[in-house]
Amino acid sequence: MYPEEMVKPMRAELSDAGFEELYSAGAVENAIAKSGTTLVVVNSVCGCAARNARPGAKMSLDGQKKPDHLVTVFAGVDKEAVDSARGFMFPFPPSSPSVALFKDGELVHMLERHHIEGRPAELIAENLKDAYAEFC
Repeated sequence: MYPEEMVKPMRAELSDAGFEELYSAGAVENAIAKSGTTLVVVNSVCGCAARNARPGAKMSLDGQKKPDHLVTVFAGVDKEAVDSARGFMFPFPPSSPSVALFKDGELVHMLERHHIEGRPAELIAENLKDAYAEFC
């Protein structure tokens, strides 16, 4: 677990952009069960979350189509919420950072760490925009 004062600015980067922070399994279950589309970002303290995942997720929201709901959980901090989110991402193995798009509770698009690490935020944003065009 990471100290809250360390992760606070990393959480704020997404919450300030409109992402709801989820801290419990119940909150994750409720968020994913909502009708429409839900983007789930598994946030992390790693460099690829800072350089690629968070900026890419935020940039992806500047297009015409975007998810109905934006939520985030924090790996290494919110264990219950992260475990629950990862359960919905099965059969993909646990990965952080990662980004998943759900439509009416069904996983329809997934970006694992290996899709994020070493790729520019702009490419991640374009990947997500393509998914929004198809599913949102």
